[in-house]
Amino acid sequence: MTIKTYKDLPVDYDKVYQPPNFTIKELRDAVPAHCFKKSNLKSFSYVLVDLAAILTLGYLATFIDTDFVPSVLRVPAWLLYWWFQGIAGTGIWVLGHECGHGAFSPQRWVNNLAGFIMHSALLVPYYSWKITHSNHHKATNNLIRDEVFVPKRRSEINVPSRALSTPSWFEETIYEDTPIYTLYKAISQTFLGWQIYLFTNVTGPKYARGASHFDPNAPLFKPDQYHQVILSAIGVLTTLCLLVVAAFLTSASTVVKFYGIPYLLVHGWLVTITYLQHTDPSVPYYTEKEWNFVRGALCTVDRDYGWFLNVCFHHITDTHVAHHIFSQMPHYHAVEATQHIKRKLGKYYNFDNTHFALAVYSNIRRCKFVDGDGDILFYHNTSTPKDLKTE
Repeated sequence: MTIKTYKDLPVDYDKVYQPPNFTIKELRDAVPAHCFKKSNLKSFSYVLVDLAAILTLGYLATFIDTDFVPSVLRVPAWLLYWWFQGIAGTGIWVLGHECGHGAFSPQRWVNNLAGFIMHSALLVPYYSWKITHSNHHKATNNLIRDEVFVPKRRSEINVPSRALSTPSWFEETIYEDTPIYTLYKAISQTFLGWQIYLFTNVTGPKYARGASHFDPNAPLFKPDQYHQVILSAIGVLTTLCLLVVAAFLTSASTVVKFYGIPYLLVHGWLVTITYLQHTDPSVPYYTEKEWNFVRGALCTVDRDYGWFLNVCFHHITDTHVAHHIFSQMPHYHAVEATQHIKRKLGKYYNFDNTHFALAVYSNIRRCKFVDGDGDILFYHNTSTPKDLKTE
């Protein structure tokens, strides 16, 4: 059962929601076999297209601060460059993400080499994030074992059960539901969330909050993954060194304009996409008792970002349900596979056509914490009376 609007969620939705009971075999049998085939030629063709776009945009940007472009048009020209370069860079990030899943190439070494280069170029610690992201896929929306976007319990943020009947508490926290605070949180989350996550694992499970993706001894990693974490850090450090060299050869402002701002936009898109894939009032969270792999994989939302962005982002936006079920499926088969999966899942296929910017703003307001003593929980909002239990 998929609920599309928050106002439709009853107080004890966990008591009426019937979780899906599909098997992974049922879902795989619903998808044509060719959708699982990987091709080096096809995968690298997407890399070349994205690189061509990045290099072309970079070349055109070299004319912005010259007499070729009237001074009155230079700021708009830079804004256009940053916007499109951020989109093109996000495409490279998505392909590196495919490598981490083994969906890019039939050969493991090709996946790792290509992914390491693409992610390191974007200051992403390839192996470190590959490890934690894999753990996320193995335990999606498991309240104990998931690795990212783990919701807080009501008790963790000290929300009384009868918050609205506690004036002092309500007066102290009412600012959190004001539009200006929500906008501030949306902007800070979008443009700083990725970096904070890498260094502090801020949205991870309680046992690993504060852990860094650059620390090989962090609880995020096993002892035998030590050298992979070190190698990931070396990859990021190499890119930083190259940027410093570029700054000496040109100027710091040049590096900021050509690389720095697009970098922030790439990771802004990354945070936006992943946040909306996994944060929504319609998405359940399971305790260990009710969780299984398929139920967890279906706890994600496909969203339409418009034809242009869907294509540039290699459909990571509108085929994420299929990706979570079959993470080793290449992105260029995911659109076709989604149509088959959608028919098989029926009411359990979760799709939202809300504009992504509005969805970010709305979900920050609506998705504050999970509450209840059941085994299937949903997000609640501190200022929605019917969300509060009447115990």
